[in-house]
Amino acid sequence: MKKSILLLTTIFALTSAALFAEVFNSRLSSGEKSKLENGEVLIRNINSIKEVCVNESPSSETILSTMKKLNPAYVAEVIQVRPCEGNENLPEQINNILCNIADYVGIPYFSERTQKWYELYSSAEIKEIREEGNNKEIDCVLEMSLFGKFDSRINVIQEEDFFYYELKNMENLIYHEKFTAIKSKKMVSCITLFRDGDNWILYAIGGIDAPKLWFLKDRIETSFMNRIKTFCNFIFSKI
Repeated sequence: MKKSILLLTTIFALTSAALFAEVFNSRLSSGEKSKLENGEVLIRNINSIKEVCVNESPSSETILSTMKKLNPAYVAEVIQVRPCEGNENLPEQINNILCNIADYVGIPYFSERTQKWYELYSSAEIKEIREEGNNKEIDCVLEMSLFGKFDSRINVIQEEDFFYYELKNMENLIYHEKFTAIKSKKMVSCITLFRDGDNWILYAIGGIDAPKLWFLKDRIETSFMNRIKTFCNFIFSKI
């Protein structure tokens, strides 16, 4: 009996090691690996795109390429590993959730600065949808407290074993109508889903290209990055 348990444990450990060696690099700590093995959502705050923990591959190429072009000063990863068995329609599920823009309204967001709960987006309106093959482009108007309404663009790619989502601000984000906090196209949230053997890899990156000025740094890190992480984590919880 003990030998059987030991054998199963060894097989599981080797399988997990193979998974991590294929998808993730050495920047993923042992504690972070354990979280992923347990099916938990892992959030990583990193200093630059050079510190991402996912290996470059055909599956991760699109999301990494997008973030490298942005070259964000503030960046975070959100990751979860799920078994394919029982989750066969995950690409369709995540597509339906992310393309239902109206449901963005009311996502709960906790402000560390005020220690209060707010709506992540207080309104969301679709302006135009363009589709070509597996690609979809959605122009919409989102509203965020302190920054008002701003034009945004969503790009989606859905295939049988792959999904990619990108949300980008198309207008400057003006803080209290006083000054530009983030310029147009400089706040990007990306979520991708791809197969790795018997598992789905849910992988998201949120990034902001903004100057690390002393009077803005803390506010951007605690406000905007927490908003991005809140959005990605919320979507993971819905599927």
